[in-house]
Amino acid sequence: MSFLKSLFGGGSKSVPTSGTGTPALTVDHEGYLIEATPYLEGGQYQVAGTISKEIGGERKVHKFIRADRAPSMDEAADMSIRKAKQIIEQVGERMFQ
Repeated sequence: MSFLKSLFGGGSKSVPTSGTGTPALTVDHEGYLIEATPYLEGGQYQVAGTISKEIGGERKVHKFIRADRAPSMDEAADMSIRKAKQIIEQVGERMFQ
């Protein structure tokens, strides 16, 4: 049952950081700030991060977690940056709605 709760939002779970409280990798991309925040899950690092942009004087933030995992923090951070760029190119500012 706990699996179903986590799958459908039954629990409140924040996006963990790299374990140090700071992003593992930060990149500027087309006016967006991408922060890779992979975290250890089941012996591997889960691909996760945030995408933010200032719109109309307000900072908007989109958090994401993907099913992808990697054996190292560095690989997961690189994958997180690639996934964020893909989100930006496919969705753009609509991600903040």
